[in-house]
Amino acid sequence: MSKTKHSGNSGLTRSETHDVITSEGTSPIYHWTRGVLFEQHAIAQLSNVAKLPFIHKHVAVMPDVHAGIGATVGSVIATKGAIIPAAVGVDIGCGMVACLTDLKAIDLPDNLHTLRSDIEANVPWGRTDNGGTHDTGSWRGKWPTAVEVAWLGLEPGYGRIVEDKVRVGRSVPINQLGTGGSGNHFCEVCLDEQQRVWVMLHSGSRGVGNAIGSYFIEVAKKEMEKWFIHLPDANLAYLPEGSEHFNRYVAAVEWAQEYAKVNREVMLGLTIKTMEKTLRRKIQADEKVVSCHHNYISRERHFGENVIVTRKGAVSARLGQLGIIPGSMGTKSYIVSGKGCADSFTSCSHGAGRRMSRTEAKNTFSRADHELATAGVECRKDNDVIDETPAAYKDIDSVMEAQKDLVDVVHTLKQVLCVKG
Repeated sequence: MSKTKHSGNSGLTRSETHDVITSEGTSPIYHWTRGVLFEQHAIAQLSNVAKLPFIHKHVAVMPDVHAGIGATVGSVIATKGAIIPAAVGVDIGCGMVACLTDLKAIDLPDNLHTLRSDIEANVPWGRTDNGGTHDTGSWRGKWPTAVEVAWLGLEPGYGRIVEDKVRVGRSVPINQLGTGGSGNHFCEVCLDEQQRVWVMLHSGSRGVGNAIGSYFIEVAKKEMEKWFIHLPDANLAYLPEGSEHFNRYVAAVEWAQEYAKVNREVMLGLTIKTMEKTLRRKIQADEKVVSCHHNYISRERHFGENVIVTRKGAVSARLGQLGIIPGSMGTKSYIVSGKGCADSFTSCSHGAGRRMSRTEAKNTFSRADHELATAGVECRKDNDVIDETPAAYKDIDSVMEAQKDLVDVVHTLKQVLCVKG
């Protein structure tokens, strides 16, 4: 192992698989970022997290890392005795689900525009009316049976959250159950290396998760003010275990994570049902659905101790555990199997990761650039999705190379259809 010294008491240690940033008085930062962009803003944010006294062992950084609000997207934070609401963020339980079908490429029509239009019509996407009663990204009180059935299992937990006086915002959770948001949320029809058809989608806890996350971020900030705790970044405000609000937060977050998981399951079912109607045939979906959160908390055991693991833009990759690492609208995605790397807290990246902000992407790329980058994919080509164009993201092949000791590739998927909110 070689070591390269930097100014002061900080340093960079290189191992065979990853690098370690060290600084006196803080926890180390282990990062799997070789060959990919690792911006200074993200490093500064991670350094702030590493200064917190309740960090367990080190902070782990995935190759899709980029700056977030307070905590960095693409980071894994194990803590003892405290939790940071902003590290989880406001899209609580955001994640992926993917399913192999019995369709082959030859079973799909040459022109997929009708299929995309039908999926968009049958599964609400996006957000309008500030999430109010006229929001086109919701059911607006006209729920499919699958949504009503799924809500029966979620409603009691939601009632407890409301009784606990958690501010849940304007959204009516059942109206957004089985729906996709805007931004980087999507639904794709993909082909694998054997030309088999997969359905893959990305969504989270929608408006209710946003409200819960926002509420507890503010609660944590007020707690810091109450106890005169000064932090390197106010967005790193935390809730100590055993304090008044800790258990309230954990209960609300765990419910939001379940809501997000069920949301994706309902969306997947509705999407396959739509495909059956459009393609005029029954579709057999593989029972072994791959499902994973990538913005969430989990109680786990690492390095011999019980801790709370916060994965912000990261996926659990225990030995043999299946996960999903999507690329972008015009690139490959991967079904992976975890290698159980202890130093990464058994984690891997949650995608390619942005290499520029949405504003920068809109100012950099034209509609023609986007059309060229998504050639061969049935998807939106308008100006409103340029911030999601493939070049706004890191190169997925480089990201996968940087984390080759974290996961093995099981399937390589290439989308032929992509729905965006």
